[in-house]
Amino acid sequence: MKFDFHPAHLVAFARREIGVLSIVFAIALALLAFLGLADEVMEGETGAFDEALLLALRTSTDTHDPLGPRWLEQAAGDITALGGVTVLALITLGAIGFLLADGKPRTAMLVIASVGGGTLLSTLLKLGYARPRPDLVPHGVEVYTASFPSGHALGAAVVFLTLGGLLSWSQPSRRIKIYILSMAVVLTILVGVSRVYLGVHWPTDVLAGWAIGAAWALAWSGIALVVARRSRPAPPGEGPAG
Repeated sequence: MKFDFHPAHLVAFARREIGVLSIVFAIALALLAFLGLADEVMEGETGAFDEALLLALRTSTDTHDPLGPRWLEQAAGDITALGGVTVLALITLGAIGFLLADGKPRTAMLVIASVGGGTLLSTLLKLGYARPRPDLVPHGVEVYTASFPSGHALGAAVVFLTLGGLLSWSQPSRRIKIYILSMAVVLTILVGVSRVYLGVHWPTDVLAGWAIGAAWALAWSGIALVVARRSRPAPPGEGPAG
């Protein structure tokens, strides 16, 4: 049997393995961040930080009044809706429909598993930690569930980062890849910040939602990457005899 390893093949192999290891490392960091935050929150160590940041976003003379003009509060309400169940469900269904129409049922199933599993994870974590919502300032929007972690921050991270990763892989241009991923990150950050600005979450709720949501999205993006590699025909010279 002849083994013919070309330098280009070795470079491609190294890049692929570094990519997988980077994803695993990022997942581990995000999980550690979430567990660290959860531990501090349950021990009551984050109270001073949470209260200080929440009050910093209110006028000094009236905690009912968020900082900034009226239009900024309205914009925050619009932005926060991007992380709501209804909007995320519509975005997910639209992405699934596109993937099915594009002949990518496996990727569509991965999106369903990622978003559906992320929603279940958020519900279980809220039930498990059962942290009360902030009562330091009035809420800018209606809320019905527990506070930790932020479901909007978690859901936005799962949906936007997962879809951003899948979309970026299909683009040959590095600049377009960076743009898509940057927009996914920006949307995720804006949704989380809006929850604190509207007074419906403690800052650590949002940080924890970002951390666990990013870990979940990265894990499913890694699975999608592995599935895509296995289903892709090997180029000439990279098969079993190459």
